[in-house]
Amino acid sequence: MTELGTVLIRGIVGFILLFILARIMGKKHMTDMTFYEYIVGIAIGSIAAELTFGTEVRMSNFILGMILWAIFPLIVSKIELKSFRFRVLTEGHPTVLIENGKILEKNFKKEDLTIDELMIHLRQKDAFKISEVESAVMEKNGQISIMKKSDSQPLTTKDMGMTVELEHQPRLVIVDGNVMEKSLNEYGYTKEWLKGEIMKQGAKDFSEVFLAQIDSMGNVYLDLYNDNLKMPQIKQKLLVAANIKQLQANLMNFSLQTENEDAKEMYQTHAKKMDTLIDEMTVYLKE
Repeated sequence: MTELGTVLIRGIVGFILLFILARIMGKKHMTDMTFYEYIVGIAIGSIAAELTFGTEVRMSNFILGMILWAIFPLIVSKIELKSFRFRVLTEGHPTVLIENGKILEKNFKKEDLTIDELMIHLRQKDAFKISEVESAVMEKNGQISIMKKSDSQPLTTKDMGMTVELEHQPRLVIVDGNVMEKSLNEYGYTKEWLKGEIMKQGAKDFSEVFLAQIDSMGNVYLDLYNDNLKMPQIKQKLLVAANIKQLQANLMNFSLQTENEDAKEMYQTHAKKMDTLIDEMTVYLKE
């Protein structure tokens, strides 16, 4: 048998043996990886280390070995997609640790898990009392998922029979003093409206803003380059200017939304007047 053939056989045998050992170790020793991802990581790391120091072994053997260990998880993944039984063999089953509020001691022994380790996982899920837990399951990757009892779950607006507007993903609208106009327009706002909002929070211009984020409700979070500019320190004149700027933005929005030409012209005319007013006020705002 050729040397490369020997490497091929050894690679296959090594993969199978490491897989069996990883399965014996149990899920608690895993991270967020599946079993074969775990053992492949170990194997490739070992081969890379040997490649550095094992000068007596041919480079071609190292290359073949690393290729084999890179291909193995791809083959396993393809087979898992086709076969549920094989997926169970490679990944195992989730293990129920707590059911109907009762601890299942046999499953603790099966997963070689202690109560102290369980408590660590529960505290990470904000469950400090076992009495709060209705169900706890050790997943295939070793993580523990829990479901709290109904009387221990946070009260939601649905529980109270309240209807709230759904929120969507917030958007960054200013980064390093630059306005992200595309994000702003997607939420239906203008630069004039945004300037009015930042002026309310102490900024006179976009260049003074390090970061601004807007949510789907129109609330603006602002971080200024000068963190000493706080809301209570803003002059009254600055607030008035901000309100005028926002009113101007609203008028421009109204003009875009209406199909009545007379109303459109009226909105635009008053918006221009307010723009002129703000320009005239600029000198006094700096005092």
